[in-house]
Amino acid sequence: MPALCTTPDSSLPCSAATDDASSKRLSWGKIMQKLTDFSNHSLHSDDEHFRNVFSHSGLDSVDSVSLSESDFLYDPVEETLCSEVVDLIEQSLTEAKDSALRCSKLLIPDQLMEHIGQELLHLAASEPCGLRGALINLCVEQSNACQSVEQIAVDPDLVPTFQLTLVLRLESGGLWPMIQDLFAPRSPSAPILRHALRLNTGFRVIKKKLYSSEELVIEEC
Repeated sequence: MPALCTTPDSSLPCSAATDDASSKRLSWGKIMQKLTDFSNHSLHSDDEHFRNVFSHSGLDSVDSVSLSESDFLYDPVEETLCSEVVDLIEQSLTEAKDSALRCSKLLIPDQLMEHIGQELLHLAASEPCGLRGALINLCVEQSNACQSVEQIAVDPDLVPTFQLTLVLRLESGGLWPMIQDLFAPRSPSAPILRHALRLNTGFRVIKKKLYSSEELVIEEC
């Protein structure tokens, strides 16, 4: 059965980390059950809503109802899948503090994860298989170098249709450099790691279609 998982690919500019993939598998059946429950509730609610609209406005058909653009673009399947992917990205980043990033603590702003989710939905909207066709390379930019953290195949049973490279940045300005040592471990037996790191809310995303020769799409978020 399809499941979200992580797979390394040494052919990419940044080689992926080799964590245990089994710990990052997500249940596709669980996702689909959520969607089924949501759809049944949503269809019932929408039916009641439109009946009320028609009864109070005298409209004869749904063609007379003006729906916003967001009503047409909203897809509960993509929304649920995107939420699972964002959780997996956050998990990969958290685990990378002891390996690829070599820091005592990694602070991940909620705003960053929210923006990543919005960007994933935006870039997957024009793809034939939606977000399921994405191959995501997760990297962190530090000291003018790109450190690979993980590679995520959203649906490993599907041939990827597009590749997304997320380049996250470390916080380096403001008050953070002066207080970051407060988050470092104080135990004398703790391994020697760099001090705590904090991710910036801004990031770069690079999109490459794998089924056409179109140019790369690079967005600063």
